Amino acid sequence: MNKPKMAAEKSASRVLMVLSQLERLNEEHKVSDNDAIRQTTGKILHLIQTQGDLTHISSKHLLIHLFFLQNTQDMQTTLNILAILNELLTVGGGRRTGVFVSKGGTAILLQLLVSSSKDPPANEELMLHIHSLLSKVGLKDRKFGVKAHLNGALNVTLNLVKHNLQNYKLLLPCLQVLRVYSSNLVNAVSLGKSGALEIMFEIIGPFGKKSTTLLKYVMLPSITALLGYLPTLLAIYQDWHRNDTRHCHVVIRKSILGCIKNLTNIKLGRKALIDANGMRILYNTSTECLPVRTLDPLVNTSSLIMRKCFPKNRLPLPTIKSVFHHLKIGCKFCFMSPPLTSLYAVLETVDDVVDENEATEVDTENDTEYEEDETGHKTQNDDDIETDIRKLRPIQVNTRPFDELRAYEYFCREFSENFEDDFESPRSINPPSSVNSELHRPIIIPTTPSSLGPQNRRPLREDLLTPKSDESPLELDSISISKRPEGTADPDLVCSLGRLVLDAGVNGDSVDGPQEEGGEQAVLEVPDTAALLPLHDPDLYLEMVKSTRSVPAYTEVAYPDYFGHVAPNLREPILERVYGVQRTKIFQDIERLIHSSDILDKVVYDLDNQSCPVIDNGESLKFNSKFESGNLRKAVQVRKFEYDLILNSDINSNHYHQWFYFEVGNMRPGVRYQFNIINCEKSNSQFNYGMQVLMYSVQGAINGSPHWVRTGSDICYYKNHFSRSSIAAGGQKGKSYFTLTFTVTFQHKDDVCYFAYHYPYTCSMLKMHLQKLSALRTAQIYYRQDDLCETLGGNSCPLLTITAMPESSSNDHISQFKSRPVVFLSARVHPGETNSSWVMKGTLEFLMSCSPQAQSLRESYIFKIIPMLNPDGVINGNHRCSLSGEDLNRQWQSPNAELHPTIYHAKSLLQYLRATGRTPLVFCDYHVFSVSSCSFVVECSKEATARVVVWREIGVQRSYTMESTLCGCDQGKYKGLQIGTSELEEMGAQFCLALLRLRRFTSPLELHNHNSHLLDTENTENDLIDTRKDEPAFLEEVDYSAESNDENDPDLQDNHALPDPNSDSEYSRQDSLN
Repeated sequence: MNKPKMAAEKSASRVLMVLSQLERLNEEHKVSDNDAIRQTTGKILHLIQTQGDLTHISSKHLLIHLFFLQNTQDMQTTLNILAILNELLTVGGGRRTGVFVSKGGTAILLQLLVSSSKDPPANEELMLHIHSLLSKVGLKDRKFGVKAHLNGALNVTLNLVKHNLQNYKLLLPCLQVLRVYSSNLVNAVSLGKSGALEIMFEIIGPFGKKSTTLLKYVMLPSITALLGYLPTLLAIYQDWHRNDTRHCHVVIRKSILGCIKNLTNIKLGRKALIDANGMRILYNTSTECLPVRTLDPLVNTSSLIMRKCFPKNRLPLPTIKSVFHHLKIGCKFCFMSPPLTSLYAVLETVDDVVDENEATEVDTENDTEYEEDETGHKTQNDDDIETDIRKLRPIQVNTRPFDELRAYEYFCREFSENFEDDFESPRSINPPSSVNSELHRPIIIPTTPSSLGPQNRRPLREDLLTPKSDESPLELDSISISKRPEGTADPDLVCSLGRLVLDAGVNGDSVDGPQEEGGEQAVLEVPDTAALLPLHDPDLYLEMVKSTRSVPAYTEVAYPDYFGHVAPNLREPILERVYGVQRTKIFQDIERLIHSSDILDKVVYDLDNQSCPVIDNGESLKFNSKFESGNLRKAVQVRKFEYDLILNSDINSNHYHQWFYFEVGNMRPGVRYQFNIINCEKSNSQFNYGMQVLMYSVQGAINGSPHWVRTGSDICYYKNHFSRSSIAAGGQKGKSYFTLTFTVTFQHKDDVCYFAYHYPYTCSMLKMHLQKLSALRTAQIYYRQDDLCETLGGNSCPLLTITAMPESSSNDHISQFKSRPVVFLSARVHPGETNSSWVMKGTLEFLMSCSPQAQSLRESYIFKIIPMLNPDGVINGNHRCSLSGEDLNRQWQSPNAELHPTIYHAKSLLQYLRATGRTPLVFCDYHVFSVSSCSFVVECSKEATARVVVWREIGVQRSYTMESTLCGCDQGKYKGLQIGTSELEEMGAQFCLALLRLRRFTSPLELHNHNSHLLDTENTENDLIDTRKDEPAFLEEVDYSAESNDENDPDLQDNHALPDPNSDSEYSRQDSLN
């Protein structure tokens, strides 16, 4: 049983015994005793080759061999030692090779190589051993190229290759060493001038069956001295591609592509490839390889080469700045925040779309775009974790005197009321019935061509804002709605749909009889969504639109916002990704360059040139985004059924292109239309992992399906060839935009459809919902709506107070009412995160409901709610910023009353609550879910966010960011499904139930003393442990994921499940760090 072990021990002892003999020869300085050394090294080599166990050979023995190698003059001894070293480095791995390099082994080998070449002919066995060793140690020695150059080894190896072209046994290690030599640019140039390329082409040659094993290793990275050979390489690759019909030599073909790829690492190489018609050659060969999955390595490499050499184009825009800009009256230039000053400091004559020296810039983007550097990303996240113990404790910061904060007592009137009058005649909140006449303006409601088609709608121009007698838009005040039942019941809606007749007249005078154009009656067939949506009223929505101020002064209302969205009953599964779809789209872009004559390049919509109407022959789609929350700047028809779309940046900004919401008309049914949004900025998106765009069909709504539905096929998100200027990329050069592409087949002729990034939720919709919610108030509900402040755009920011009325006006009941802890909720600080508004809607509906749980919740807490922290951004179609051009969720540390009024007053209200002893028990800000930035730790980059500032400065122990997904879920009861509005509203309701559980599981003493610190200093170091978990892998890797981005993408990798309503883990003791 122990025989093998005993044999191994005996073998090891024999090797050690012989090694000790060599060690004694070294100690006795018997270097000249060639016979003894030759005999001893021969025994060692024999034992190593026969026994195979080298683990007992130490670094000391390695150094002894190096000593004798350097000093011996005997050829056989040299060969023995070289063979021993080859065995040791082959088995020993990187550590043993590192020791060899650190002790000067590389220099000894190079000196031996040069000295041995001086007496021709060179010993073939000696050259074979030396080059085999050099190929191993060269990759570990950072200065290998310099050492080889200084010792003169380059020409020795090159001459050896030149005279042994048919000796494949020796040629292979020599080529491997040349490969390592040429990793140094100076060596590469020197080799090129010495004729290395001519020799390589003698080896590579056209297609043939000889020496195919050798050709697999023929790659000389960075040999760029003679770019004139690139056409020859392309011709050789074509020859191999044409003749290797059985795909037996894919490795050789990939090696040739590798040479081409390395040649294109510099600008001259990319130019040489284009001049040699390389784009067309690689495109044609790759297209032929696409049907064969085993040829994917060739297609991927060819794609990388073509994308690298694809000429960088500029966006077809006059400027990257938003079409619209807003400067508040009295706000001086010097008073602007840094983003605004840097934006408007750019001279009008400066081209900010692309850098002037863009053509000369080296491509700095990652070549291996389909590989993720997970290690680097993790390190970056770890470096961002706050580790200062002093900063991981709430601190009381009194930035404003209490006399200034006293003004916020107005928003906390419930604490000073006696409620005596309320029990005699309960208060009622009367919605405003009139709106300032200055806000009256014509509002156009888009309709299908059967009534007021998009072709009959006039462009938004100043001269058309005044109604004319022969062409009048629909005046809000002159619209009367009558309902005529028609049609049968729809099983999905369980409700009959009606026809709404809008009698449009001028100055309130109705026009009799059915008419079709200007000043005529507009008959609008719409579903009776008001009967299905308790909080939706089209009449009330139009009334709210009149009081909404937008920078572009929108005069149109989008169909979905007017008629409402009814959540469909059918579940919408996450879209299964089609293999290779992203690669196919990239090849379509390359095809544009190769067949440029096939591109129409026809502008069909342009906000930058509104005064010049687009001439159309009726064959193009019609676009529009001039309504609340709309975002589409330009549409260009590139092929008959393909359109490039460009988004508008956030107002007073030059970036943040992600949110879109636009209208499309004049389509043909049954035709596949492709839409490419070409100026997205995030490095990746959930559209690569099954998320679909949202579409609302007007004809579908009329036919009984007033839904936003997930739609689109062949969806992918990838880096394109449109270059971002350094001005737009924060000073970084060489950055590119990204394309979101999707294909849609319309079902109805001449339909009017809307597309959106996520379910739209406008500011006017919020105001309508709040009006309807106020009507739900019962005698048991305390509901008050105040205007927290006015925004930069002149819109109000509503603040809600919701709780339960005291049981009576007795002192005990009033005292119990005033002792309720405060829960502070906010949402929609980022306009593009519309799902946070739907979650907030679910919270508000639950709080205003008559269920026992809702009543218990109202009796437990006083809710202070700001449902929309960034109304201006929402109204004007921004993705992330307010009208100041800044991310409001990074302004909580030092908000400016003029530039960030909603954050300034929200923080001041929290400071007032703290100063009066009513620090909120819970603070929660609703956001979009992001796995890459979701953690239970305090990060330095998040120190100015609401969650951290409210916890640290206000002292709220349970300060949260509750995030919801844009895409769908990978676990729980909604696993595999895309998220919808009903699920988002359910999340808002489930959050309320969690607060109710918090009340039950929290002792009265803790509620009374909830201002005490939850963070225990003794356990702080344990709390610093990063509790983030790795995201589950997706089913398929993205073909070409892009380079990393500095910003955390709010919609990247967010397909996690909704919180489990039956779990209390969300509210654990670690919540003070969340």
